[in-house]
Amino acid sequence: MGKTIIEKIFEGHSRDTVKPKEIIWLDMDIATARDFGGPNVVKNLEKYYPNDPIPKDNKKFIFTFDLVAPANSKKYANNQQICRDYAKKTGVEVCDVDKGIGSHLLYDYGIITPNMTVVGTDSHYNILGAFGAFGQGMGDIDVAYIVKKGRTWFEVPETVKITIKGKFEFPVTSKDLTLFILRKIQTKFALGKAIEFYGEVFDNFTMADRITLCSMVTEMGGIIGFIPFNKENIDDMRNRSQREFQMPFEADSDAGYKDEITIDIQGLSPQVASPPYPHNVFDASELGDIKIDSGFIGSCTNGRYKDFELAYKILEKHSMKPGVVLSLVPTTREVFAKMLETRLLNKFFEKGVIISNPGCGGCAEGHIGMTGKGQFQISTGNRNYPGKQGAGKTYLASPATVVASVITGKITDPRELL
Repeated sequence: MGKTIIEKIFEGHSRDTVKPKEIIWLDMDIATARDFGGPNVVKNLEKYYPNDPIPKDNKKFIFTFDLVAPANSKKYANNQQICRDYAKKTGVEVCDVDKGIGSHLLYDYGIITPNMTVVGTDSHYNILGAFGAFGQGMGDIDVAYIVKKGRTWFEVPETVKITIKGKFEFPVTSKDLTLFILRKIQTKFALGKAIEFYGEVFDNFTMADRITLCSMVTEMGGIIGFIPFNKENIDDMRNRSQREFQMPFEADSDAGYKDEITIDIQGLSPQVASPPYPHNVFDASELGDIKIDSGFIGSCTNGRYKDFELAYKILEKHSMKPGVVLSLVPTTREVFAKMLETRLLNKFFEKGVIISNPGCGGCAEGHIGMTGKGQFQISTGNRNYPGKQGAGKTYLASPATVVASVITGKITDPRELL
């Protein structure tokens, strides 16, 4: 029997026999730690390796300060400084509070390339499947071990295959596709498994589209998700790469899958996830009576330049409803710089939009995009459980649907405004 994509990546990073459900030792190419888990990684290195708390390879360990950037409390300021002090002693790189979301920086800086293995203190590290790599979020003790030893044990996941039938056109977006997949498979179909996505819809997927879908594999219960590459995707990654570029693995024609499903998206409409679950998804038109107080566009799922560009296509000829607030948080300095260069930032500012520095924004308590008790928000984030973006209720949607909703003051299908 042939191999799936995850099996091929694991084979290239292990001396053990790679078969589904087998536990193997896996060599890791990169480990990262955020300002949230980073200080505990340092403390664990010093606790368990008191005589030599130095990384096995300091070029393979990176700190990324993105969750609370800049620090909004003494606690986070101290946590970040613990990491900076450790980095000065060991030569580890720090992507500080001015840089942006760590998983996105690996892409922006050309650190991540297909077929790599990466871990980080981030529950959405399977976003790296967008780049043909294996990414996994782990706890601070696990990451500390990997930093010191360069490997970890892992159970080889089974793989499920999801084929998408049909295409969509703007203002329906990749976020709507992602939410629709969640609506169909819920959380059990892919639980603990790798996912391979197929279908002609991916022929025109940009890197931003890929990021959106792969980011929310977490919410599908999946370990990692892979999407076929088109020429534009390959050229983009090759041009960024700071190391020898490898073509992404493809599954063998006779690869074995635990399960397969086809999802028909013909006639797909804008989707909205109602709290408290990302898979509690409805057509936007079904929720039109729900008034909203604020909108948020950002997060690792929808904070690329294309996301803001699509959002402005809706906002351009309209004004926001008085009393409704819209906040934007770009993922990285690269995205922020392009918004400055193209004057997209100015255009949003002139519409009365609040714009923050690169980072996670509303996914972190105390930062832009939080809600108060009784407040209703529509967000491009990836989770909507109570407390995730404050004390209010959060609905998940595409950038286009978020903007349409802040224009009307209620959840709105963006097609109504074109």
